[in-house]
Amino acid sequence: MAPPPPAPAAAAAAARAGGLVLWLHGSAETGEQSRGQIAPYFSAAPALRLSFPTAPIACVGDLVLNAWFGIPEIPITATTVRDEEEVLEAVERVHEMLDKEVAAGTCPTNIFVCGLSQGGALAIASVLLYPKTLGGCAVFSGSVPLSKSFAGRVTPEARKTPVLWFHGMADGVVLFEAGHAGCAFLQELGMTCEFKTYPTLGHLLVDEELQYFRRWIFDRLGISQGTEAARPSSSSLSNHEDLH
Repeated sequence: MAPPPPAPAAAAAAARAGGLVLWLHGSAETGEQSRGQIAPYFSAAPALRLSFPTAPIACVGDLVLNAWFGIPEIPITATTVRDEEEVLEAVERVHEMLDKEVAAGTCPTNIFVCGLSQGGALAIASVLLYPKTLGGCAVFSGSVPLSKSFAGRVTPEARKTPVLWFHGMADGVVLFEAGHAGCAFLQELGMTCEFKTYPTLGHLLVDEELQYFRRWIFDRLGISQGTEAARPSSSSLSNHEDLH
């Protein structure tokens, strides 16, 4: 006789025990576009939940597009200054998502905040200002959108969150110097930041990055990689040229 199905509460708790990847897209993209690029890499881990929110509509010059906060200039450099009030408003929205997830029973150390370009910038800002240690933060072609004056607001618990950073040296939208400076800032805070450099990579996602990203997530969650999904086709990857 087959055992009875688990009660709804127990099933929900089991699902949340598998962890969450919160992915923040780059400007001019949507969460659903990111889902198509990222989700295939995690198909072998059904207990791991993926969330792909979409940024609000914003006016950037003459353009109307999805953006987490304003775009001051292109390219983004190591000295680019953002409107930090706008960045903090976006951080608050991410923190609301995280708080809701934790309140529902997800262990903070099973939550990963990740993103590409402007989404990567928001991801690292959100992790720095979140009062709990999270499972990790992955930044793809991003930058730190806050000045060093915010260092005093980074709690000891937040400094324990590990960071994985990918950046191409041929990136013409978010310059390599911006990524390198961001990683150096994290290391000044005493944080662990693994910085992956790709000499010929521009401002886009490639399979090599996403394969490594998947292994990094699985290792931290203790998920066996013996049954990894087949490599997604190259057509599912992003030739990402957002406005940051």
